[in-house]
This record gives sequence, structure tokens and C-alpha cells, in this order.
Amino acid sequence: MNELDSETIAGLFEQDGWALTDLEREADFVVFNTCAVRQHAEDRVWGALFALKERAAREPGFGVAVCGCMAQARAAEIARRCPWVRVVCGTRSFDRLPALVAEAEREGRTLIDVATDREPPHGSLPRRRGGRLKGFVAAMRGCGAYCAYCIVPYVRGGEVSRPPGEVVAEVKRLARDGCRELMLLGQNVNRYSSERVSFAGLLRRVGAVEGILRVRFMTSHPRDFPEELIDAMAETPRVCPHLHLPLQSGSDRILSLMNRGYTIAHYRILVERLRERVPGIAVTTDLIAGFPGETEEDFRDTLQALEEIRFDDAFVFKYSDREGTRAARMGPKVPPEEIRRRHAAILRLQGTINAEKHASAAGTEVEVLVEGVSRRNPNRLFGRTAENRRVVFAGGRGLTERLVRVIITDTTPITLIGDVRG
Repeated sequence: MNELDSETIAGLFEQDGWALTDLEREADFVVFNTCAVRQHAEDRVWGALFALKERAAREPGFGVAVCGCMAQARAAEIARRCPWVRVVCGTRSFDRLPALVAEAEREGRTLIDVATDREPPHGSLPRRRGGRLKGFVAAMRGCGAYCAYCIVPYVRGGEVSRPPGEVVAEVKRLARDGCRELMLLGQNVNRYSSERVSFAGLLRRVGAVEGILRVRFMTSHPRDFPEELIDAMAETPRVCPHLHLPLQSGSDRILSLMNRGYTIAHYRILVERLRERVPGIAVTTDLIAGFPGETEEDFRDTLQALEEIRFDDAFVFKYSDREGTRAARMGPKVPPEEIRRRHAAILRLQGTINAEKHASAAGTEVEVLVEGVSRRNPNRLFGRTAENRRVVFAGGRGLTERLVRVIITDTTPITLIGDVRG
């Protein structure tokens, strides 16, 4: 979602007459679109803000804005600790950012807009997309799950679904602009519901848009995954056989403390059903190491879940308290060194599974949507399979944005390597 918001912010400034640059030293105004899900993300923002303090004092015309989730959660603190920040703008106000910047410059003071009593910014706003090939569309915004560790409901607000016709119209605009792979977004996108259309119904409509070759969606909550959504995935050819399905823990006790609303048995049955109905589907997940109260037995349950389910990849996070969440008040806290140990152990196990799964792909033929030239080797191209596996291969630039068949000749734990079929 943050990437989509950043594209919109860039488009709004461009529409307002600003020239955009990726180089901070060239900028007259720097905008930080922030995340607050992890403490590490906030720490990086604070560091970047304080790095601009001297320049702001030295150059009266230089300005800074902070928007997004951290701005929503810590607006007053940002204004107090960083008085050189001119605008602090929340998750439902960033469509007003250029106007707020102009107003702050006129009035010579820091402006804060973190109001939550308005509709989220919508898809008809201008956007400056990072590339033509892939596009993002927000089907809904906000979350009402209130997982114990998560700050998102507090900074993004409640669930708001967009009308299906509006979503499909935006997808069609992107298709006309050259988008070939679409990602439908929502903090809990399975909860989409508008005009008696469920997310399964919306997925079928989006999958019928001409010009779109692939459709993905995220993020899904295991508690909210009805059979009709599995049917839509299985019966809509353009929907990719790939699903990101956060597990968070393999322990029922920890899942209950997290307020996740499902058991590990429920999760296993869901994955089995998905693999049965969508052959070859790649399932990836999120896991948290060191949630408050997590014992060694709970941790071993998570390792066992990884071994049994065999995810295609896992994003593993070290638990950190988020102010205002229930987990921040829970105990006992797992010592930092133990969190690091568990985090490393999960990564090692998942790395082994990744390597084994990739090795089994050697000699197979896969379809790849070519994204561009490899950063590490300018003589090679890269792209992704429908299962979201990264593939690197030799080929001319003329193949970019096309679907090609690649024979896999070698593998690493994170990449498939091959040759274009002659």
C-alpha cells in the first residue's frame, strides 16, 4: 500500500508543477512516506530527519514533509522533535499534501493534518508510476482485525471498500497505459465488500479486464478466506497461483494471544485446500519471532509448522513493541538476544526449504513476465513466474514486458537461472 501511496503523492506534486528527483541534494523539498509497522522502520525515519537538520537551518527555502503511518501515529512528537519539518500529514490526508506545503510556506509554521473523519484518498488521483508493466489498485483501505501486535488499525482507520465499478475502471485505465500485471491491495483485502460484491466477485471482474495478463492480491487474513475466494482463484485464469498468507506463529497459544482468530489446524486445512484447487500454487507467509510470552515450546511449534507446510518463502520479523497495541502491554518479554536467535533459526530453516524447492525446478520450463535488465549483470534479463519466483536469463532488451518461456538450468535459494526457449 505504501508504494501505491508514494506513486500518488508523486503524481500530486507533479500535477502541482513540481519537478521530481530521487536525489536529496537536488531537492528543494523532501517528502518521507513512512511506515510504522516495525520499530526499525521508525528508527530509520528519525535518523533521516535528523540528518536534514543542518541543511534546513542553512537553507531557509528548504522544506520537509512527513506523511503516512508514522506521521499519523506520532504527529505531535515529529513536530516537537523536528521543528524544521513543515508538514505532518496522515494516512487519510496525503491527497492534500501539495496544498498543505503551500499553506505552510505562506504561514511560516508547521502544519499537521492527521484527521481520520474523511474518506481515504481514492484511485482517480494522479499517479506517477514507477514503470508501466506493473500496477497497484487499492480495493479497500483500513483494517478492523486488531491483531494484538499491529498498529495498522490505529493509523489506517477502519475498513472502507471502494465501489466495484470504480475499481474496475481504474484497472482498465492502467491496462490502457500498458500495465500487464496488477496487484489488488488492502490491509485485509479478503474483507472487501461493496454493492453486494465480495472480494471473490471483484477478483473475477478484474480478471476479465482485457490487456491485464496477471492478477495478484494482498494481504489476506487466514480467518477471512471463504471457499468462494478459492473458487475464484481456481476458475479465473489470469489470477496468479501465488498467495501471501501470513501465519505469524505455529503455536495455537500464541495465535490466541495475538488475536489472530484461527488455529494452526485451520491454517493447514486452508493451505491444503488451496493446493488441491490451485495446482502448483506458491504460498508465502509472515512470521514473528519473540512475541511476548513465547516459550521455547511455542517457538518449536513454529519450526514444526514450517517443516510441515513448506512455504515457498517467508518474511520473518523480530517482534518489537508498538505503542498503543495490546501486545505492548503483554509480558513476559522475550529477551532481545533470544529473539535474535529464534529469528535466525527460522531464517535458516526457511532458507533450506527455499533451496530445496528451487533445486526441484531445475530442468523445468516456466513462463516469465520479463521486467527488465538485471542489476547485477547487464547482459541478463530478469522477470517473475506466475508463482512469483524470480528468474534471471540471457536475452535482448526487446523481450522486456513480454511473456517468454525459460528452461531452468541452475538455481540458488532465491533465484532461478535459465535460457529462453529457442
